[in-house]
Order: sequence, then C-alpha cells, then structure tokens
Amino acid sequence: MSANNNITVLTDVSLITCIVQRGMADDIVKAAQEAGAPGATIHYGQGSGMQEVLGVLSVAVDVEKEVLNIVVANDQADMVYERMYLAGKLDTPGMGMMYMTKLEKAATYIAPDILERLLGDGK
Repeated sequence: MSANNNITVLTDVSLITCIVQRGMADDIVKAAQEAGAPGATIHYGQGSGMQEVLGVLSVAVDVEKEVLNIVVANDQADMVYERMYLAGKLDTPGMGMMYMTKLEKAATYIAPDILERLLGDGK
C-alpha cells in the first residue's frame, strides 16, 4: 500500500465476483463480512443457463441474477471465497458461480489516522 498525490493505492487485493439466483445475495454478503470482507457491491442482471434452455419448447428463458463484487485483502481472500461459496450453496447445480481475480491496484479513501497506522506498521 502506498499514498501518492493523495491517492491511496491498494496493491495486495483481490476481487471476488459471485453470480447467484435473485434473493441469495444477503446471506452471501453476511458470510463474507463474518470472514473479514469490508463490504460488497450488489447489482442485478439477467442470464440464462442449461436449465433454462431445456425448458418449455427449448426456448431460453431470462432469469434474474444478483452479482456481488467484493474487494478483499489477499491474505483473507481464500477464507472469504470459501465462506461465500458455502453460503451461496454453489455446490448445488443451477445455484450460480463465482471467481476471484487478483487486482493490480485499487484506490479508495482511507481516513488519515488509519492510513498513518497502516503505513507506520510497514516501516
């Protein structure tokens, strides 16, 4: 982590993206936060999968989805990922999918007192 030109750049973070059936996001976010995630961004989308294609007359049906994005420190990423997977019941066919991407860098506001503590620990 470094502070340059008033931009705080986080370099040891990953993005976890989870796509699930509508109505599942709250339980998954709760599990992620209990595992150390700071929060989540949720948005909605539509998608189709094999189960929908095999429906009436083999016509693909659009299904509403919730898409969760969580940025988490790399040292917490595996634990958060596992908890989200279990909370979303992603071991069940048709429940959704998730993936994790290492981020080169991310930027956000961090209060000066917290930033000083974090940077002070690295000296």
